[in-house]
Amino acid sequence: MEEQKFRNKIIWFTFFFSVLVIWVHSYNAVLFLGTNKIAYQTDYLERFLGDTVAQVAVPGFFLISSYLFFRTFALNRIWVKWNSRIRSVLVPYILWNFLYYLGYVIGSRIPVLTNIIGMGKIPFTITQAGEAILSHTYNYVFWYLNQLIILLILSPIIFLMVKKKIIGGVFLLGILISIYLGGDLKFVNLDAMLYYTVGAFAAVHGKEIVERTWDVKALLVGGTLIFLACLVYGFDFPGEAVGEVAASIVLFRLFVPVALWLMVPEFLLFEAKEWMKQNFFLYAIHFAMVRLINKTGAFLLPSVPVIPIGIFLMMPVVCVFFSYYIGCLLRKFLPRTWCLLNGGR
Repeated sequence: MEEQKFRNKIIWFTFFFSVLVIWVHSYNAVLFLGTNKIAYQTDYLERFLGDTVAQVAVPGFFLISSYLFFRTFALNRIWVKWNSRIRSVLVPYILWNFLYYLGYVIGSRIPVLTNIIGMGKIPFTITQAGEAILSHTYNYVFWYLNQLIILLILSPIIFLMVKKKIIGGVFLLGILISIYLGGDLKFVNLDAMLYYTVGAFAAVHGKEIVERTWDVKALLVGGTLIFLACLVYGFDFPGEAVGEVAASIVLFRLFVPVALWLMVPEFLLFEAKEWMKQNFFLYAIHFAMVRLINKTGAFLLPSVPVIPIGIFLMMPVVCVFFSYYIGCLLRKFLPRTWCLLNGGR
């Protein structure tokens, strides 16, 4: 695959995953309709798209982030790699967490917004701000960046583990078995480590597969993975420990983005538009938009099922539209601020 086509495919997939992530955070049935039978039926429809389908987005992000990181990796380049990620990951993580905290602090003191936020008066202290920044307390969606930062710190170890095919395969199997047994690590999620390590393994040993020109063989392999993903989804493996995420769900969420990458021909993807390229900014800002739209809508609009479903389905369109034009304004009038918030992208 030509480098330009590869990069274009990356943009398309990150945009697609960004749209799915918006649906993951857009549930609104109970908020609009209360706790009755109709609300739960509406919620079930939303969660089929948001939980079953859209949850493959974050594993997809881990796979892409890891693959791009390890694609040109060598241990003697680790400081160069880390330095670039400080700008593109760590700095935005700190800034956005603080901005979300500040937004909640201000909003909780404005009478009209206090009821919409529904968290009471949020204290503005150094301790609270520090906790908000380090623990993404008021920016729930940044748990992904939190995990990514930890995995980036562990990247030399991950590289050494996957450098040899057999050792890498055993390491991946060990992570999967740990998930199956209900294992837990203090600072990093095992499923996140699995997705990230698979991306690293692919970058080290599978470049000719990941970046090969699309053909029928890729379609067949991808189709097989989709079949396996559907087969294992919700499967009750004998003796599996009850954990936060079952091994069957983890495999489903791993197989689907890999399958889609293999199945989608790069030559059918036209050059990505500008509004498809602001995916980090969209990821960072969409949660505030989703919360504001849903809570304001529930406060002002009638409790009719078609309204929350309509808002839920249209949420990605609304978020992409406003995110793009807010980004354009920042880029034009506050370029340095834009650079910091968008991680230099």
